[in-house]
Parts: sequence; structure tokens; C-alpha cells
Amino acid sequence: MKDLKFERKRSLSRHEAADQLTMLAAALREGGEAELKLGAGTLNLRIPEEFRSEVELEVGDGEIELEIELKWSTRGPREAPAPSAAVAGSSMGAKRSAPRPTAATKTTKPAAKAANGAKKAKSAK
Repeated sequence: MKDLKFERKRSLSRHEAADQLTMLAAALREGGEAELKLGAGTLNLRIPEEFRSEVELEVGDGEIELEIELKWSTRGPREAPAPSAAVAGSSMGAKRSAPRPTAATKTTKPAAKAANGAKKAKSAK
């Protein structure tokens, strides 16, 4: 079960879709905490330094579907072990522990996928 899922489907003009993608691109470029305005609401996200990505294009039944998906962990970046924890000349003795998720990060994982204008741009041909 997902911690949170936000999905919005609606028709957009080419310019509206471009505006949503531009807003998402600016948030990705800046990183850190981002605020995305989606219709009447606002979505707050933690933007990490690295993502897993998937681009999917489907053509069929008189329709083209383009999906751009970005995934990242809600746990945040891993912290490097303290120098005293590592065995000299080896990383075998070092243990890494990820920071515990906060309430803010627990609810943000699927949000980038959910922003319809940023996730899907559909065009019927």
C-alpha cells in the first residue's frame, strides 16, 4: 500500500503542459524542498540529488501516451560512516545507516509521478 497517492487527470493545452513541465524542471534544478502548484492545491516535495527514471511511449488505438516517471527513496541520502567506524584500508567494517524518514518525507514519494502534467503528456493523433 502506498503512503500517499495523488493523481489528477484533465485536458491541457500544449502551453499548459509546457508550463507544468517548466515548473517541475525548475524544482528539479533547484533541489531541496520544492512547492508545486497543482490546480487549487500545492504539493510540497523533497527533491533529491539522484533519481531512478523511466520513460515509456505507447502508440495504439489512435492514441499516443508518453509517461515520464521519476522515483526516489523517502529515506533521504545515506550518510557516510564516521572515520573511526571504518577499518583502516577497508570498507568491510563500516556500517551505513540511513536517516529515519520524517513525516514530511513519508508522504512525498509518489507525488512526482502523480503530477499529471509532469507525468503524462497525451496527444491523440
